[in-house]
Amino acid sequence: MKKLKLSLSLIAILSTLSYAESEPVNLMIEKAKSAGLSPIPSDKQKLKKLIDNPKNPLSDAKIELGKKLYFDPRLSKSGIISCNTCHNLATGGVDGVSAAIGHKWSANPHHLNSPTVYNAVFAKKQFWDGRSPDLEDQAQGPIQAEPEMAISKEMAVDRIKSMPEYVKEFKEVYKDGNITFKRIADSIGAFERTLVTPSRFDKFLEGNQNALTDEEKEGLKTFIDKGCVSCHNGIALGGTMKPFPTVKPYKYANIGDFKGDKNGLVKVPTLRNITQTAPYFHNGMVWSLKEAIKIMGETQLGIELNDKEINSIKNFLKSLDGKKPKIVYPTLPSVTKDTPKPDAN
Repeated sequence: MKKLKLSLSLIAILSTLSYAESEPVNLMIEKAKSAGLSPIPSDKQKLKKLIDNPKNPLSDAKIELGKKLYFDPRLSKSGIISCNTCHNLATGGVDGVSAAIGHKWSANPHHLNSPTVYNAVFAKKQFWDGRSPDLEDQAQGPIQAEPEMAISKEMAVDRIKSMPEYVKEFKEVYKDGNITFKRIADSIGAFERTLVTPSRFDKFLEGNQNALTDEEKEGLKTFIDKGCVSCHNGIALGGTMKPFPTVKPYKYANIGDFKGDKNGLVKVPTLRNITQTAPYFHNGMVWSLKEAIKIMGETQLGIELNDKEINSIKNFLKSLDGKKPKIVYPTLPSVTKDTPKPDAN
């Protein structure tokens, strides 16, 4: 029995030494940074500066107002769909279906999947075709889109204006009390800017060499060496516009008619919390993370990843599961006799 315990201890030690010899941890951190990977800052002031928008400065009151509007289904024509319907904060910031479902229970006509709202603040562009520059501009789209919330700017403003509690909050936040559609979206964008999820990976990049397991460190090495980091970089490990596919056709390209922007570029999805945001790809046709990694190797890198490499990368991706902010579901203002009625047609 003593010999067995000694052997197991020796195996554990040799396993650790094996990794250290192949890639010293401090050099791995520098390698990751050199490859373009950046942490979510642990320093609260640095983070606040990073997520703030000078054109829409954050404040506690604006964030709280934005949270109410984010959860308020009355910003939809039917009165039953909110931002949280497709970007559910309890389920990874997504809806968990292949194509987003909106007004009249209709699926997105282009068969587009809902991206996660968590860490969206770190993306350079918003929407799969990158047509919005920031969260505030993006928030205006789904509210008006017929297959999503389907409400007009005018009705959205009329509904919010009809509730005295909202009127009071808008006056507190914007001083003059003028309620506009842009300010509704700006408030929602402000709340969304706070939805960041720091992970063990961030601690690792900031110098905590023990934040990742040996398997995750080896996975990070594989992730970098195989070229995944060429698209999945920055704080979001994504969020920029890239060609898709680049080498080999995407096997599910026939589902939906999305072709990217005018140059054929598609927004690179964030890999943060990727284990929680299936299904994958713009049309949500892949439910297995291992299959998604395999497809990315083929379509983007032109390589056939073997099972060991796929599992290694998957192990690293687990380290990107972050700590979500605590969100208390808000009590929303009551409607009045002047509030425009829901319309499900």
